[in-house]
Parts: sequence; C-alpha cells; structure tokens
Amino acid sequence: MELTAQLEGIVGPGHVLTGGDTAKFDHDWTGKYRFHPLAVVRPASTDEVSRVMRLAHDTGTPVVPVSGNTGLAGGTHAEGALMISLDRMNRVREIRSEARIAVVEAGVILSNLHTAAEAHALVFPLTFGARGSAMIGGALSTNAGGSNVVRYGSTRGLCLGLEVVLADGRVMDLMTELHKDNSGYDLKDLFIGAEGTLGLITAAVVKLFPKPAAYATAMVAAPGLPEALTLLNRLQQATGGMVEAFEYMPRAYVEAHLAKFPDAREPFEAAHEVNIMVEVGATAPRDALPGPDGEVPVVAHLEETLAVLMEEGAVLDAVVAKSEAQRAEMWKRREDAAEVTLGRLPIVNNDIAVPLDKVAVFLDRMAAALPGLDARAETRVVAHLGDGNVHYTVLPASQDSSVHDAIMETVEEVALDLGGSFSAEHGIGLSKKPSMARRKNPVAVEVMRGIKAALDPKGILNPGKVLPE
Repeated sequence: MELTAQLEGIVGPGHVLTGGDTAKFDHDWTGKYRFHPLAVVRPASTDEVSRVMRLAHDTGTPVVPVSGNTGLAGGTHAEGALMISLDRMNRVREIRSEARIAVVEAGVILSNLHTAAEAHALVFPLTFGARGSAMIGGALSTNAGGSNVVRYGSTRGLCLGLEVVLADGRVMDLMTELHKDNSGYDLKDLFIGAEGTLGLITAAVVKLFPKPAAYATAMVAAPGLPEALTLLNRLQQATGGMVEAFEYMPRAYVEAHLAKFPDAREPFEAAHEVNIMVEVGATAPRDALPGPDGEVPVVAHLEETLAVLMEEGAVLDAVVAKSEAQRAEMWKRREDAAEVTLGRLPIVNNDIAVPLDKVAVFLDRMAAALPGLDARAETRVVAHLGDGNVHYTVLPASQDSSVHDAIMETVEEVALDLGGSFSAEHGIGLSKKPSMARRKNPVAVEVMRGIKAALDPKGILNPGKVLPE
C-alpha cells in the first residue's frame, strides 16, 4: 500500500491500477501466459517514468514494461511485478516532411502514426496485423518486422534515435536525427530488440518515406517455392526494387482461413498449394499516373511480368487487384494470420528465419520430421517470403509438454542447420529462453549478461526474460 501511494503521488491516483483493474494487462495476447501484476502504473511523461523507475530501483521492485500487449513470446509476463504502461505517452510530437522523420512517444499506436504520416503524403512503412493496437515502444523493443521488410527493413533500420529511461531512473537522450553519427558505441541498437530488459524506451525518431502514389497488388500461384523466389527476383529487377510485400500462404493456411472466416473467398478459381500475395509500390509519376487509356503503368507492368512468367511456367495463376476493395481483401487474408493460427491451445509457436533460398528446404525437412514427433499434429504456416521469415506454428495433438519441447527443438535444429535463426521478429520473452540456452553462442550470451549487469545491476527490468538462467 505504501508503494501504491508513492506511485499515485507521481502519476496521480487515477493512473495506478490494482486488483481487478489490472485485468486488461494480466495475460498475453495468446492466452498462454496469465499472471497477477503488483500494479499497473500509467505515467504521462518521461519525467514521470524516470521518477517511477527511481522508486522501483530504490525499493528493488521488479518492473515489466507493456505497450499494446500484442506480443507472442510471453515478454510481458509480470507475476508480482510492477507493470509500466506508456499508453498515455501517445503523442506524435512532430513530423518533419522535408527531413522525412517523425518524433514520437513510445505509446503511439502504429496505425495512428500511419495516419499522421499520410497527412503529409508520407508513410511509416512498418505494418502488421496488430497495427491497430501495437505501439511504437513495443515494436522497437522487439525489433518488429512485418510485411514490408523486403523494401524498407525491420524496425531497427527505421529508427534514427531513442530516448531511454534506465533502471535507476536516469534518462539517456539518444534522440539524434542524424543518418550518420560515428561518435562512439551505437547505444541505440542495444535497446532496440532488448524487450525492456535494459531500459524503457519512452520516445523515438523514426524514418518516413514517400507514400506510393499507386500500388499494384496481386495473388499469384506458383508451382513451388523455388519458382516463387524466381518471381520475386524478376519483379525486383523489373520494378527497380519496388516490391513492398511478398507473402506466402500455403493451401492449408487458405483452408484454415476459409474455415475461420466463412465469408472470405478463395484466392483463385482453382486450389493451389503455393499462394503468394505480392505488392509493388510506385512513387514516380511515370509509374503511378494513369495513361490516356486509364491504365496505371505499375499495374500494367506487373500484369505483363506475370504474363511472361506464366508462359515460362513459373506462374500457374494470378489475380491482380483492380480496386482498393480487392487489394484490401488480399491483405486481410494475410493479416488474419494471428487469428487463424493462434485460435487454440496448446500451440508450438515458431518464428524462424532462414536464407531466402532455404525456405523450401526448411519446410520439406519439417514435413518429414513432424509426423515422427506427433503423428496427428497440424501446422499453420505463413511466411514473409521476401526476407526468409517463416511463421511455423504447430498445433500438436499431444498434450505432453515433452512432445512440444521436442517439436521446438527440431524446428531450431533444422533452421540453424540451414544457417538460420530461431527468432526472427517476435523476440525471446519467456517462450524462447530454452532456445537461447540451447542454441545461442555461449560467448554471446556471456556478453549479453555483462551488458545486463552493467545497465541493470539489481536485475529489476523485465526479470526472467530473454537471457537463460
């Protein structure tokens, strides 16, 4: 009660939640992790975050930061801990169109930043299904990827500067707007992807880009994933690198989507095993402005390229969106993936990355190995095929946790054998700590522990996450 009173003295009595008022925060998005936080505090400024952290540091109170709470790896598990929500720190402080940057607070919801940038004919290109509730601080803390990595890169590549509150309450101002700054260690990158274990991100300077004046979007069926990679490379060459999204949905996923959303439609008249959603964004007037016949050049170019590939046998079928409604339908099919994939427990949720030309090999090896681990297990697979990120989720028939562990270990083994990673964009949290212990280079883990000890000597920041015991 004394701690609660002190917190109320910092942020106001209406912004410290306890008991039943924490229900919104006491579980992760998947429902796999449930917990009882000590309290949820909602500061409205960096100064208030700093004062809360000084209090937590002085009292040895564990702190778990939470943004939109859309994570999939248990990173916000907070049993007996003080949760700090930055949802009140939700201002887009500034958009500088000429410099193509935005200065934002950590609680800005991703879709709100999209809207703010669009008012200036610009885009913040990070996008994924949870954009309506995910916040910038969480995206930075997990180095989120999303569907447009193939053109713009992940969150780390979209960030120029940060403001961070350290474990003892000190505020580190790294809010540079520079594209080049070689003055010592790049501390910013320590905190991006650290999942709140090193400090609390309170604000950021992020890059903006010209909003494409026209999009060409299509569903494409390919004979196999090697042919799909050929399609990607040909489209990149034909468009000068304007491919924004290249998303793979196998037939099993399409069927699961239709079962989940009965009003949805098949992507093609005939069923195909390899279904790709591709989008090209054009900013140059020569590619975006309709000609005398009303045809948009970038759309015509995509159709021509697909026609040539169809003649060569690299494409089996294609449907090009002719309206914004058709484009939205194609995107919805892909962005419904979390609801389609995570509809029941138990799940073995894997988020791996392999080199682009190894995706097919990974899936073939897992198809051969999985029946030996759980004969009746189902899979839900989607992939950001343009960057080699595969969301390989297994719905095991077995309730035996040792079977689930064996599936996870096999996925890791196959991915790493192909030169990949066991975590691409969802982070480590709790669920992949065993993977860190098994697979991460021991020297790298030792260095990470040293960094953690230096920045958080009392171990109060998101304790028990990321680093194995």
